[in-house]
Amino acid sequence: MNDDRRQRALGFSWPALVGLAALAAPRVVLHDLGVIEEGSFVNGLFVFVPLACWIAAVLWRRPPRPFLTTAVLGLIYGVFLAAGHMLFWDTAFEGGPFEDVNSSQETALRGQVVVTSLLTGTAVGVITGAVALLLMRLTRSRSGRRS
Repeated sequence: MNDDRRQRALGFSWPALVGLAALAAPRVVLHDLGVIEEGSFVNGLFVFVPLACWIAAVLWRRPPRPFLTTAVLGLIYGVFLAAGHMLFWDTAFEGGPFEDVNSSQETALRGQVVVTSLLTGTAVGVITGAVALLLMRLTRSRSGRRS
C-alpha cells in the first residue's frame, strides 16, 4: 500500500497524525519531571483531554477505518512515550530503585520501557478507537432515524 492510499485509509495526513499523537506527549514529560502526580485532577486532564481530541477528530473527519486511525495514533503516541521516558530517565528515577544498576541492566530496563511504552500507546489507541467507533455508529444510527 503506497503512502497516498494509507493516508486515505487513515483519513489524515502523517503530519496531522503526529500532531494529534503529540497532544498526549506533555503528560509523560510533566509526570517524569515530577510536575504532576498520578491520580491528580490535572493529571486526569493531561490523560483524557488529548484522547477526547483524538475521538473528536475521528468523529469530525469520519475516516474510512477509524479503528486503524486511532491504533496508529496510539502507536505514534507510544513512540513519544518511549522517547520521553528515555530523555527524562535520570530525572524520573533519581534516587530510585534503578540508580544502582549496572549498564547492562540499565540497557535491559530501558529496552523493556521502550517495548512497554509502544504497547501502552497502542493499547490506548485501540481503546480510544473502540470508543470512537461506538460513537460513530451511535451518531450514524441516530442521524439515520431522523430522515
